[in-house]
Amino acid sequence: MSNTDLSDLTAHLLEAASRAGATSADAMAVDGTAVAIDVRQGALEQAERAEGVEIGLRVLVDGRQACVSASDHSTRTITEMAERAVTMARLAPEDPYVGLADPSQLAQDWDIAALELEDPSSDPSAGALEEDARRVEAAALAVDGITQVSAAAASFSRQRVQMAASNGFSGHYNRSSRSISAVAISGDGLTMERDYAGESRIFQSDLPSPEEIGRLAGERTVARQNPRRPKTGAYPVLLDERISASLISHLLSAVNGSSVARGASWLRGAMGEQVLPEGLSLHENPHRIRISRSRPFDGEGLATRPRMIVENGILKSWTLDLATARKLGLESTGNASRGLSSPPSPAAGNIALTQGTKSREALMAEMGTGLLVTSFIGATINPNTGDYSRGANGFWIENGEIAYPVNECTIAGNLRDMLGRIVPANDARAHLSHVVPSLLLEGLTLAGQ
Repeated sequence: MSNTDLSDLTAHLLEAASRAGATSADAMAVDGTAVAIDVRQGALEQAERAEGVEIGLRVLVDGRQACVSASDHSTRTITEMAERAVTMARLAPEDPYVGLADPSQLAQDWDIAALELEDPSSDPSAGALEEDARRVEAAALAVDGITQVSAAAASFSRQRVQMAASNGFSGHYNRSSRSISAVAISGDGLTMERDYAGESRIFQSDLPSPEEIGRLAGERTVARQNPRRPKTGAYPVLLDERISASLISHLLSAVNGSSVARGASWLRGAMGEQVLPEGLSLHENPHRIRISRSRPFDGEGLATRPRMIVENGILKSWTLDLATARKLGLESTGNASRGLSSPPSPAAGNIALTQGTKSREALMAEMGTGLLVTSFIGATINPNTGDYSRGANGFWIENGEIAYPVNECTIAGNLRDMLGRIVPANDARAHLSHVVPSLLLEGLTLAGQ
């Protein structure tokens, strides 16, 4: 279905909502295609293809809202959707903060092509994806010590997204994604260890080779053989770049307008205060080229724009959509995100933390003795206090070098204290939507043996 057809579809949804009695409404239509291939022991294990058009409608009736969605876009279904949504909205609790944007707030004259969100080349065939999956599996198996590959996969997807609202907004963008991954296993029985590698890009030409991805999965897995439990005590902890963004995600959750408006944030009341070390900033840029989370407008039709969340260590901005901004007496930051069957809610997109000047290895040398964390298991995070506890795997560091692999340990601390003392490395990967380097944290509590 073309973008023109999707535009007509959202227009029909809005017309149906108006006829059903909605005060205002917004609509989405998504035309998507996805192909996923899994290979095991050199043979095709699973092939999936999904395609179709899905539609979503949000109606507002006198300060009440409701959302409905469907995968059928016939005239009858659209009419029934609108009538059902209006009935649901009339039964919903009143919320004085919900509502569409004023027309003066809407995005204007964006250049979607400049963001390069869609690969213009032809879609890869199922056979080409299968060949990539076979190659990534073979590369992982070629690493000495790998006994099997539990998953080798390649996938492709393409989406066309259309949004429209009764306040006059109408906009669309297209996306594509291409990915390859492998999960490798070493040993067997109680000595079995596993790790993975995976890469995803918008453009096929930017994707690393299956051989590179498979080799990395194998090498990571072999390095985990014969793990031990570390010592219990207070030690420096280095979060590997693979998982360091999870720490920053806790900060992003704490500055999310939904949490702040509910009073359920360990950073409530911290606007203008130091939340990162001096010299470090956390920047959002929704206009980065060839990045999956880039977009010209948000889920409510407002223009997206670069902003400083934290500048030189000082908290500068909450992440807001229209409703949370109204609750807090502020202006939306253009961060509304929504699905086909859910109302808008605030969410940060492309973020980047200031990188340091030293490599991960240099930070390991500085820490002397401590833990390098490469994966987490579960989490206990108190959103009100920031108390933090997570199971972790990784490597024990002695004399600044890796001594042996580690599993079955727990690290604990308080997020406000942890983030206030982070030391970043210089190894962040620029193609990710969250560009966060390895992070050194001092004096965490480590529970091992």
